[in-house]
Amino acid sequence: MSGLESYLAHWQPDPVVEHDEMSARESTRFAALLDLPAAPTPLPPLWHWFHFLDWPAQRELGTDGHPTNRGFLPPIPDRRRMFAGGRLQITQPLDIGQPAERISRVSKVAVKQGKSGELAFVTIRTDYSQAGTPRLTEEQDLVYRSGPGTPRHFPTTTPAPQPSTAPWQSEPDLSPTLLFRFSALTANAHRIHYDEPYTRETEGYPALVVHGPLLILLLLELARKHRPHRRIQSLTYRLQHPVFLGNRILLSGTMTGPDTATLTARATANTSNAFAEVLFDDRC
Repeated sequence: MSGLESYLAHWQPDPVVEHDEMSARESTRFAALLDLPAAPTPLPPLWHWFHFLDWPAQRELGTDGHPTNRGFLPPIPDRRRMFAGGRLQITQPLDIGQPAERISRVSKVAVKQGKSGELAFVTIRTDYSQAGTPRLTEEQDLVYRSGPGTPRHFPTTTPAPQPSTAPWQSEPDLSPTLLFRFSALTANAHRIHYDEPYTRETEGYPALVVHGPLLILLLLELARKHRPHRRIQSLTYRLQHPVFLGNRILLSGTMTGPDTATLTARATANTSNAFAEVLFDDRC
């Protein structure tokens, strides 16, 4: 049994059941962050990330801003977390103003060998319902390593992303205030998104790190803008390389079939930083 496997062999956390009133406040605030005139209804894909928020006591946070022992955090010493990607299946979008229930569980745990050592892959499955009717099924893939990690080396200058021929394109204006407000909206206290001295000196990044979930949400907004009357039935996304504040970022997308689209975020030449595949409902 490997090092990380020994910590995870008997780790079987119980499912967690939570409820949320699904107030319109959260979606209205994120709409303001996007400079939208009003919050769309029903709830767009992944906007449920602004609901069911967990606010641990301040004493429960580690020096990096993450909780030290809460939820589905695996029992790994000197734990460091990365958000790798996920999937979402939409039976019916969530409605604002109608209380919702979610049931979360650890569905998969695997230990693999990476370039810098052992990695623990944890998949969290969450089912959302309203009035007893299933609405969403989501899976999130989280990657954990143990120990201080290896030194990071990033180029001092970053080449701009190459021009794209994709029919859908946008270049979002990312700023410290946007990152700070997104952290607040998602109850994310991880210091790499707002504390630049900590980010450089402790984590080894060259600048503040743009939230991976924010990149995915911006990609989905590109799809909503260009296919406003098509309901998204499912999506898959991956976070591949970090984006730093100050990078020029290009979002692009294209229909790859009658009901499918591919979306990509690039902050450097020839590098995909985030990627999503979307399946639209063929009935729309």
